[in-house]
Amino acid sequence: MSFLRRMPPSARKHACAGLWTLSALGWATAQPVDALRAADPQQPVQTQPLVLPPTTTADTPALPSDLAAARDVWQRANQRVAEFPRGHADLLRWEAQQPPGDAPPAAKASTDLDFAQALRQSLRHRPELFTHADMNDLARAQVQARYAAHVRDLQRAWIDAVATRQRERLLNDALDATRTGSELGRRMVSAGNWSQVRQMREQLIEANAWQASANARGDTLAAQERLARLLGDADAQAVARLSARLPNALPELPPQPAPGEAMGEAAVLRSHPTLAQTRLLAARDLAAVSPARRQAWNETVETALRSLQTSTPPHIDNLSLLRDGTLERSIDAETRLRQLAVERRSMAREAWTTLQLRHASARHAQDVVIKLQAAVEQETQLRYNGMLQSTWELLASARERMASLDTALQARRDYWTARADWQALLGGADAAAPTPSSATGAASTAAPAGH
Repeated sequence: MSFLRRMPPSARKHACAGLWTLSALGWATAQPVDALRAADPQQPVQTQPLVLPPTTTADTPALPSDLAAARDVWQRANQRVAEFPRGHADLLRWEAQQPPGDAPPAAKASTDLDFAQALRQSLRHRPELFTHADMNDLARAQVQARYAAHVRDLQRAWIDAVATRQRERLLNDALDATRTGSELGRRMVSAGNWSQVRQMREQLIEANAWQASANARGDTLAAQERLARLLGDADAQAVARLSARLPNALPELPPQPAPGEAMGEAAVLRSHPTLAQTRLLAARDLAAVSPARRQAWNETVETALRSLQTSTPPHIDNLSLLRDGTLERSIDAETRLRQLAVERRSMAREAWTTLQLRHASARHAQDVVIKLQAAVEQETQLRYNGMLQSTWELLASARERMASLDTALQARRDYWTARADWQALLGGADAAAPTPSSATGAASTAAPAGH
């Protein structure tokens, strides 16, 4: 670089600018290749096929043509069932456990995308969420609020991606249970022990379970794409592998809804990036107005409100007050401050109440509902082993247990979402758009209980 020192100052300035431009272009060419590739319409994309469970059928087995054929089918079916100590259910369970000859070995999933890793990956593409050395306090607080909102949105997407994947597996298990009932019904129709109407009912249960499983697959893919957008991942193959990198289940529930129960509204007020400055400016503007002038304004407002008509807004005709610029600034400052404080305090109360409610609901589903349903299923299994209950009651109990697990899963998802919203408020962000509790509608989308 010694040749630069021998140049005149003006030429040296242009030369340095040119070298900086060249180095910047070289850095841009070497570094953001992913962004250039993602924005290139000519970049080839390998479409990922949609994989759904095998579809059901509306066909029913034909009834035996005559009495001799019916007797032959009935004898062969009973001989097959007699090989298993508990009858039809054990036979179907054994057949389902036999792997096909061409089944590939199961791939071992890598669960390396916990939330901390997801946050680091997302921030690589969000330089506006970094603070830097020459920031003033207000700018730093504003970045903090935007960062808290980003963390909340990413947490919500990560929680949904894990929960929908877990729910898809659960509904696939429910579909398998309905397939067992449908196959058993088909065999009973073939043996002449059932009518085709009863078989159709089992097929309808299976068809509804297939629909729920397919919808769960769609929810999984949608949640996966929402997470990919926040991660800044444009590669279709990488997005398709995203689900396998997630944990298999949501974290366990903590004993308490959140640490620091005493923080409440004060912490939410302090965390807002502009509330403190707005309060100082409002105090200055309010101090500039005399108490008598303020009292005159309050009396004018009350007079207008006493004559209020529902169809028309309140009216003020005191021009002396309306043309007072100092009074106008103080009223505007007070209005802005009050509205901001009311919103932050209301957000804090609502978010904390929601968090407590979601935690109590998730605890109840985990500690009461699931335990009761497990006890019912265990009792049903014992009565089935003693031939006191039928196979259909056993299958119905299994479906009810899966519906209870689904309810508990959705309640846990709602809790972690509410906790993310609460932490974002404490970080300075505004409240997120409210989402209805998914636990109340979880059972309605699961497989029907059947008989």
